[in-house]
Amino acid sequence: MGKMVKPLLALLLLLLSSCGAYNFTGGDPGLAKTFQVNYFQNYATQSPGSVFQPALDRDFTLSLQNQILNLTNLALVNSGGDLVYEGEITEYRVQPMSATAEQRAAQNRLTMSVNVRFYNRTKEDSDWEQRFSFFYDYPANSQLSSVQDEAHQIIFERLNQDIFNKSLADW
Repeated sequence: MGKMVKPLLALLLLLLSSCGAYNFTGGDPGLAKTFQVNYFQNYATQSPGSVFQPALDRDFTLSLQNQILNLTNLALVNSGGDLVYEGEITEYRVQPMSATAEQRAAQNRLTMSVNVRFYNRTKEDSDWEQRFSFFYDYPANSQLSSVQDEAHQIIFERLNQDIFNKSLADW
């Protein structure tokens, strides 16, 4: 076991040193000092098959703010941020996924999609707009309300990480 640890440690140090000024979050805000996350409106019901989930817009907006606060040293502001995140929730849908031998759903999938626009006022040509989507599978015999907290936590975490990586993991 000891023979394997030294080469792995050396490889890890080599990888970290090759990334330059690396921090464990992977975030590089560049010259930015502040950020703002504008309220993500919930337009999911405009997508066929999607349903309206109360407070989803507030919860997602807060989770994205917290993700950036926790992974960077940027200050959150209400307006005039160096980095601006805005967008809409475009999908919130439950679909049956796999069937049993009796042709009943064995599993459901909750899918959430957001459209995000990102503006970096400190770096030219770095603005973008992109759709992000993730899902959570759960047993068909469970009600969405019974798994919703866990589902939102997992979906938000993945969406936020993808948004963070696209906007700040520039290495």
